[in-house]
Amino acid sequence: MNKAMKKTALIFLMLICTCSIRAQQIAACSIDDVIHRTSGKDTLYIINFWATWCAPCVAELPEFNTLYDHYSSMPVKILLVSLDFKEDYPKLGRFIERKKLQPEVVWLSDTDPNVFIPKIDNSWQGSIPATVIVAPGKQFKKFIEGSITAKQVIKIADRVLN
Repeated sequence: MNKAMKKTALIFLMLICTCSIRAQQIAACSIDDVIHRTSGKDTLYIINFWATWCAPCVAELPEFNTLYDHYSSMPVKILLVSLDFKEDYPKLGRFIERKKLQPEVVWLSDTDPNVFIPKIDNSWQGSIPATVIVAPGKQFKKFIEGSITAKQVIKIADRVLN
């Protein structure tokens, strides 16, 4: 293969790789959709409410990758629910790719906190990050407002799972 062909092949390969890199599509869900997705009786759910503009939320995100890896072979699902503004929704996929988030991410399409907050927990004052750990089949629910570590979640979740 001559030098010109190698150069052309390299450019073609780079073009293919560049075109295949696209931001993942993030589902837009209502709070009722989120509740439905996290209601399986045989699963423990770790649901985190966060936003890209919230520094403590972004700092906490790697903890959920740790949890994702820790519980990969167990009946545990992690759902990250973005509370980003509607105009930021299209940028969310790229943010998730940059942060290399492994858990499923959805965007909350409901915009009225007076409607969706009480459906999550009546004690929620509205600040984020906020995490709820729920095991519907075991009648268990724990709500945590503020930052949390993987170690703290594991301590709670392992008690429920065992």
